[in-house]
Amino acid sequence: MTGHVTRRRILLTGAGAVVILGGGWGLTREPKQARAPWRQASEGFGDPRLDVLAYAILAPNPHNMQPWRIRLDGDDSFTVFCDLTRMLPETDPPNRQITIGFGCFLELVRQAAAEKGFRAKFDYFPEGEPFPLLDQRPIAHVKLIKDAPAREPLFSEVLSRRTNRLVFNLAQTPSGDDLAAITGAAASSVFPDASSDSPLVQNLRDLTVNAWRLEWATPRTRRESIDVTRIGKSEINEKPYGLALAGAPMDALHGVGLLTTEKMDDTGATAYQQSLSFYEKACETATAFTWIKTTTNSRRDQLETGRAWVRMQLAATGRNVAFHPLSQALQEFPEMREHYERIHKLLDAENGETVQMLTRLGYASATPPSPREPLTAKLIEG
Repeated sequence: MTGHVTRRRILLTGAGAVVILGGGWGLTREPKQARAPWRQASEGFGDPRLDVLAYAILAPNPHNMQPWRIRLDGDDSFTVFCDLTRMLPETDPPNRQITIGFGCFLELVRQAAAEKGFRAKFDYFPEGEPFPLLDQRPIAHVKLIKDAPAREPLFSEVLSRRTNRLVFNLAQTPSGDDLAAITGAAASSVFPDASSDSPLVQNLRDLTVNAWRLEWATPRTRRESIDVTRIGKSEINEKPYGLALAGAPMDALHGVGLLTTEKMDDTGATAYQQSLSFYEKACETATAFTWIKTTTNSRRDQLETGRAWVRMQLAATGRNVAFHPLSQALQEFPEMREHYERIHKLLDAENGETVQMLTRLGYASATPPSPREPLTAKLIEG
């Protein structure tokens, strides 16, 4: 391991990259600044840990909250913590989904490390598993060991991975080979499955629509999403985390006051109804589903779910299958209880098994990457 790179040095590097890109941003209504980390990952920072972490911060995570905070330790290690200000207490009260997001993050750490000739040695929850909520204790300690690990074939899809929320093409269904490849990519410690069987798919469509309607109709859960929604280029670049509504049409509607977070929260406004309808149509166009179950529901199970889930998404990406998690029916707030129990019954979760993730599959137009905060914003002092 060569050259200790300080947080200050990285901050200066990041600032330089921003200046170089700045001249072209006014030519488009796309938030290029907020998407710059997707390009910067392939450029590297000159420290293997930072080069690895540049890929890890691209991991999928609930509501794009990006709750990871990283402390660099010595010359070859780092510790991952949770930013407790980035929780979703209304829709994810036990922090289960947030923990799954950390599993996605750590899997990309492993893959990126292997790509660069290092074995990532993980110590999960070195100070104990935090229950009932995540706390200040670390999620994981990671040491990079110079080795000759097998490179991960799925890593080639990391920069192409997208969560696709668009309406899917109902005329095209993933093949049996596609579903087998997607579930086969998961880690062995969880239980993935998938189906394009029409009766089950229709039942899951109906359930996910109803669960979404309930989340959106419940004021406190709706507002949790609205509070982290960024509309248009300026807002997204300013706060590149949370839910992003990007593009020239969004900017235009926002500019004339037709699309605002206030109107999204007004049950009589068009913005409220359109937000509801958009997601309903997405749920209704699933042509297949995949899901993950675990026999227990420990924090370790949740991390392993995330590791498996992102591997499955990378496998889907390699087969041009669109991949979109539908987590509403799995949320553990009181009003969702009926749907939560229904989905566990539909997916044959028995004897204490937990359905950790549910994802719709299909085919749709390509979408741009989600905004990301720069790596520099994720580094903390010891």
